[in-house]
Amino acid sequence: MATAADAELVLKLYEMRREETLRRARRFMIFDFNPKTLEELRAVSRDPRSEYNVYWRQMLSFWEMAASLVLRGALDADLFLDSNGEGILLYAKFHHFHVETEKQSGNPFMRNTAALIEKYPAAAKLHEMFVKTFAPAPASK
Repeated sequence: MATAADAELVLKLYEMRREETLRRARRFMIFDFNPKTLEELRAVSRDPRSEYNVYWRQMLSFWEMAASLVLRGALDADLFLDSNGEGILLYAKFHHFHVETEKQSGNPFMRNTAALIEKYPAAAKLHEMFVKTFAPAPASK
């Protein structure tokens, strides 16, 4: 059962998302950044000289931190998942690019978010929905 402290923490996370740089990062990562190849993704994710690399790192670290709060019991999962699906959206949008590199390096992409999806049915349901959203359109005949 969520507590008043949980509610305060959810509101604090929301307040942080309103910060101007994070708002720009959110816009870029969700709406503007749509890589078609691993190379296009890496041009942002692995190039610290890219102006967008800051947005990549900021968004992933923010949502990984939030997922960690839930996984460690500092924040009620149900309350968090009621209004915080953006990290799961990012995982659904970009995870497929990392499947091969995860096998090679052993470093999972967004490991806290992946654990959240695995542990909580509400997170898994959101993930399924987002995966469908980002699935390529069927080729027309």
